[in-house]
Amino acid sequence: MYLAGKVQGGRVFKGWSGFLNSLSGRFLMLTVVFVLLAEVMILVPSIARFREDYLQLRLEKAQLASLALLTTENSISPQLEAELLSNAGVYNVVLRRDAVRQLVLSSPIPAPIDRTYDLRSVSHAALIRDAVEEFFDPRAHVIRVIGFPVEQGGDLIEVAMSTGPLRAAMIDYSLRILAISAAITILTAAILFIAVQKLMVVPIRRVVAHMAVYAEAPEDARRMIAPKSGVLEIREAEEALKSMQTQLTGNLRQKERLAQLGGAVAKISHDLRNILTSAQLFADRIGDSVDPIVARSAPKLVNSITRAVSLCETTLAFGKAEEPPPSLTRFSLRLLVEEVLEAELPEDGPIAPVLDIPASMMVRADREQVYRVLSNLIRNARQAIEATGEAGNIEMAGGEADAEWWIRVGDNGPGLPPKAREHLFTAFQGGTRKGGSGLGLAIAAELVRGHGGRLELLHTGETGTEFLIRLPKSDTLTDI
Repeated sequence: MYLAGKVQGGRVFKGWSGFLNSLSGRFLMLTVVFVLLAEVMILVPSIARFREDYLQLRLEKAQLASLALLTTENSISPQLEAELLSNAGVYNVVLRRDAVRQLVLSSPIPAPIDRTYDLRSVSHAALIRDAVEEFFDPRAHVIRVIGFPVEQGGDLIEVAMSTGPLRAAMIDYSLRILAISAAITILTAAILFIAVQKLMVVPIRRVVAHMAVYAEAPEDARRMIAPKSGVLEIREAEEALKSMQTQLTGNLRQKERLAQLGGAVAKISHDLRNILTSAQLFADRIGDSVDPIVARSAPKLVNSITRAVSLCETTLAFGKAEEPPPSLTRFSLRLLVEEVLEAELPEDGPIAPVLDIPASMMVRADREQVYRVLSNLIRNARQAIEATGEAGNIEMAGGEADAEWWIRVGDNGPGLPPKAREHLFTAFQGGTRKGGSGLGLAIAAELVRGHGGRLELLHTGETGTEFLIRLPKSDTLTDI
């Protein structure tokens, strides 16, 4: 199934590498590894026990062979003696009885005795150590083995024997144990693999499939997942996914209604602007009336109609605005600020600019978009100061850090009203003055975010208001 390649959750798995990178493959490999580790932990002690039993069996056979000599009053032929030793698998037999040590059976030993093993008092750790050394030592050397005779046949018995047959028997035993372990491992891995497929992988694939189906038409509530997994963690994931889908579907429906409402508002604003423009022309003519009451009321009427026309035009412009990505160039920040101040502040007006920007400071940003941001901030500051009827000043400062440039715009106006602070950068809700639409700061914040930066309100109060623009030096543009 995996070798042919298949698509799961939008990803293509090909060959064994793809299978091993899947949840099922990794769990299968972990199962095999841990089962093999467990088998190794069982195999090593079992080989040590097999070696001990093998040596003990040699001692018992050697004791039986020595009984043949003892019952014949030490008179057997050399051929029979050699046969008894061969059947016991030893070179000689030493038996100690009644405090007398006697060489019962003997034959030529091909090499000096290399090691001595006493089975009368040996720990499990020593048995395992000796077995491992014997298993990995390919040399066939001669060893002495000491143990207790069976059936109280003496005080002790010792034999000399070769390790060649012992090592061959240990290897054969290990291969048989490994074959059984491999069968157990395969069976265990298969059972666990099927269990994981049923209990975990299939429910996860179901969740992924629901996500893919939902992504095709997120507005369709029928495509939402219905949590029903019996696994607690997967059930929680399904419930979280359902909650997210429910919220997203609701938001999409609300967005669609708002889009339709926005289209209707745009049409109404367009028609209303035409009507108000005509009314504005008639209001201008009314201002020339000789009637003193009409003459006094005409300016107020003209101002009201002018604000209404401005609101309609701003709404239409905001609805059509599709800001392009910033076109980054290097330019002098001070020259740009001076250009904005010249356009927004009259030369002999009551508002004086205060500049604290190095003449050599260069920034890398979209010059036109930064101009619009500064123009909106300075215009708001000027209008706030003019509303007080007193003189004031607007301070512009700039600098840079390791990762960003910063621009500070402050004034000594009356500060922002509490209502404006709640939705300061939200269109149509963050207006800072009576009759304002609140679009200036919303557009400015959007332009700064397009650079990957932030527009922040540092403080506002009776002593004035101060905004801070942060522009990152990185080339990566992200809309935070």
